[in-house]
Amino acid sequence: MLRRLTALGLGLVLLAGCGTEGLRETPAEPGATSPATVEITMADAQAAFDGLGDLSDAWKDRDCAEIEQLTTGVESTIGSRLCAADRSPGPTAYRDPEFLLPGREDGEDGAWFAVLARKPEPAYFVFVRADGRWRLGAGPIPLVGKAPDVGGGADGEVIDAAADPDAAVGARLAPTRHVAFLTDPAGVGGDGVSGVRFASGDPMRRLLVELVRAPGRVRPDHLSTDVRIEGPARALALPGGGSLVFHALRVVFTQKPGSGRSSLGHPRYRAADVRAFTGGAATTVTGGEILVLATRVAKDATMTTVGMRRVLADITKGSGQGSG
Repeated sequence: MLRRLTALGLGLVLLAGCGTEGLRETPAEPGATSPATVEITMADAQAAFDGLGDLSDAWKDRDCAEIEQLTTGVESTIGSRLCAADRSPGPTAYRDPEFLLPGREDGEDGAWFAVLARKPEPAYFVFVRADGRWRLGAGPIPLVGKAPDVGGGADGEVIDAAADPDAAVGARLAPTRHVAFLTDPAGVGGDGVSGVRFASGDPMRRLLVELVRAPGRVRPDHLSTDVRIEGPARALALPGGGSLVFHALRVVFTQKPGSGRSSLGHPRYRAADVRAFTGGAATTVTGGEILVLATRVAKDATMTTVGMRRVLADITKGSGQGSG
């Protein structure tokens, strides 16, 4: 079960390490085999937002250890490399958040909630309970389309996708179907062999075109691409079927000089970025770009990108990808 709550003027949608206040765990009945049910209260979510500026301050100070403490999942993966490379200005202030608070049944760690912040530009955030504190797991994920209505009655109750058989399968398969689409060159014309479809104008269609054309644009260099799932997906059920899925992908580019050449003719990444991540120059480089996504999966399994953030998260020397 999930409750939808709105709070205006809460400022930066980040997080606070707030102990265990606001998180209630109801033990299972004696003799029951199901795990305890965790209820995330409004006080819990409010406390996460009361840490206004903590993460922003850590980025300003380049306090990598603090950034690690305040993030988890994909944001921890991104932050650890960007902070070390001194390549990010840190998060922007957000306000007018709407809280989406799902109940969980897997104990305190793993509990999560989402936020849709309306200003300055609409964006989703996902917070995850890890190691006894709330951490930013994903976000901001700027909207690139219309935010789907998560529904709910007078008290805003809706269903977690994991608890809805009609939504659970599509939500679980969404990252895998993204990978199938983005590794299917025939999909550029809209009729790929993967069977996965995105509407014309969807960012995934544009990304597929980019991936297919990228090797030709750097010739005589050699460029290979790979798409991988990055971390777990979390999802909310939508009224009438389908789900809103928060997930991430890693797009890996490996570029090396063409035959008989000792340097890249058309480097994909700027020399300054290569130096920042690797400490020097490199002949063969591998870059990891992370897509943090909010995807609407319709009842008929059609997928629509509603939120997307693309980050250059890592560059390594050679053909290996250390963070993949």
